[in-house]
Amino acid sequence: MKRAVASLPAFRCPGCRVGALMGNGALVCAACGRRFDTYGGIPVLLAGPTDARQADHYDAIADRYDSTLPELVADHYLRKRVGFIRGLVPAGVVLDVGCGTGRLARALAELGYEVWGADISLGMLGRFVGRGAGRAVAADATNLPFFDASFDLAVCVALLHHIAQPARVAEAVREMVRVTRPGGWVVIWDHNPNNPYWPVLMGRIPQDTGAERLVPLGELLAILRGCPLAEVRAYRLGFVPDFVPAGLLPLAAGLEALLERLPGIRALAAHNVVAARRGDAGEV
Repeated sequence: MKRAVASLPAFRCPGCRVGALMGNGALVCAACGRRFDTYGGIPVLLAGPTDARQADHYDAIADRYDSTLPELVADHYLRKRVGFIRGLVPAGVVLDVGCGTGRLARALAELGYEVWGADISLGMLGRFVGRGAGRAVAADATNLPFFDASFDLAVCVALLHHIAQPARVAEAVREMVRVTRPGGWVVIWDHNPNNPYWPVLMGRIPQDTGAERLVPLGELLAILRGCPLAEVRAYRLGFVPDFVPAGLLPLAAGLEALLERLPGIRALAAHNVVAARRGDAGEV
């Protein structure tokens, strides 16, 4: 499944959403002529309204973003996500939407995936590039600058509750499906509104400002029902809290695995996780 570098995705103009972007440095749309500049080598492919306040906020916290959760807990969830993705797509070209500083992208790149990261914050993308996580582009999740069927996997982690508005959440999910090739997977990993600890944690970490909306699993599944998908799987995962002591992490991880299998309790897990396979022509 892994592709050669020469076949990596091309940019689609986010303005007219038709033409290919051409050029070195500044990029120009072959269809509408619109020009897009780069910043620190990162193409800035934003067109139309974006959340400038949110971008500015993330620019301001980019240098301390990775320290907002204890490293051992962050590593635990990183391992869960990498293992989940490898179980679906063992190799290939990946788009990390709302990639932040690139911890997940870097872990996937180290395993041989070709990774693109998309985010509206140039500050976060600078950290992404600096850690060698992959190729970066400044882009809005609701208007991804890639052609249809470009990726083997599109993934977002803890993104949709920041997008918040239902219509924009739906646009972002549909865009992830659009850029995923037939047979490829879309993975959405976000906060579960049923989990009672999120209001406590979100009230004291800098990335959350109070403007967020936790997106119910039912809403995600309803959006995906209107997409060209052959298969949708839904999970409730995650019970290890940010305050677990290092010596108790193995015990907490074992308990977590048990709780994730219990139908009543798992409804309170930290994360809603959805995996959706893009259908081939004969499956949709």
